[in-house]
Amino acid sequence: MSPDPGGSGRPLRLGLIGSGRIGTVHAANLAAHPGVDFARVADPVIENARRLQGLYGASATESAEQILDDGGLDGVVVCSPTPTHVDLILAAVERDVAVLCEKPVDLDLERARACQRAVGGAARPVMIGFNRRFDPSFAAVRQRVGAGEVGRLEQLAITSRDPAPAPEAYIRTSGGIFRDMTIHDFDMARFFLPDIVKVTAHGANLFSQYIRDAGDYDSAVVVLAGAGGEQVTITNSRHSAYGYDQRLEAFGSDGMLNAENFRPTSVRSHSSSGTEQADAYEPFFLERYAAAYRAELEHFLACIREGTAASPGIDDGVAALELAEAAAESAATGRTVAVSTGADAGTTGATKRKGQHSGI
Repeated sequence: MSPDPGGSGRPLRLGLIGSGRIGTVHAANLAAHPGVDFARVADPVIENARRLQGLYGASATESAEQILDDGGLDGVVVCSPTPTHVDLILAAVERDVAVLCEKPVDLDLERARACQRAVGGAARPVMIGFNRRFDPSFAAVRQRVGAGEVGRLEQLAITSRDPAPAPEAYIRTSGGIFRDMTIHDFDMARFFLPDIVKVTAHGANLFSQYIRDAGDYDSAVVVLAGAGGEQVTITNSRHSAYGYDQRLEAFGSDGMLNAENFRPTSVRSHSSSGTEQADAYEPFFLERYAAAYRAELEHFLACIREGTAASPGIDDGVAALELAEAAAESAATGRTVAVSTGADAGTTGATKRKGQHSGI
């Protein structure tokens, strides 16, 4: 189908592949958007697809191919398991259907790069679901840094701690903390500083035996270096006793901007037992990033209508995965890994490993 640059006013006809937890979030947003005809939903567990059909009226099927072969679709949102992402991205592009795919592109870097090469120059938007770029607070900090409010950006601090570890079965197939969790923070780092040149990571096992048994870390700290010497620190933990911890700080020559955690309300209690007592932080990503998911969808729809490239796109997905690979290597070897995510990283703009190390 062709782009709708002038805006004919017709709703864009979209399908959804995958109706699990994150698919349910996207389904609600698709159904609520006045500019969307939420037409089709696919899941091999047909009961899940039928549940969304019952809620929103989208036609349910077990087959993703059946949705993609619907010649009337403008776009598809892919929320299926990670091993299916590459094939579904390629199938959508082959059918001239715009695609918004949840991260990561794949757990295997070379397979992700092959997908990147195959869809390069696609006529329709190919977008990767790094939704945190669309969080109103994080986006505002990025816009104000770009406007020069803090002067030259010197340091960026990103904190991301989950309230509790994912189940053991999920951990064993997740690809590890750097590919599964920190990958969001790698993309956020590149949102501010696209050209990352060094990665130093330390992983630890501090509290979870089943994460240790899976050969993964439950805690991690990563330091990235930008091409201009800028410093980025990322702090991750798979648990947080006080709720979902999501903060960002941008420090520069002229000042600092920070985005703090969210609470359900801004009410504070003051009594003889304490002051400034507040609600706990939002329980998890579904609540914390609800606005980000809506804004992400809005960007995807605008790209379809205007026929423009989506951001973050496939290059960003591959670059974040490359940083995750470098972090895993650094944590395993104790060495700093040199990379490049800038304009000299190749014709696609993806990250390329430089192939040398420097001592910590």
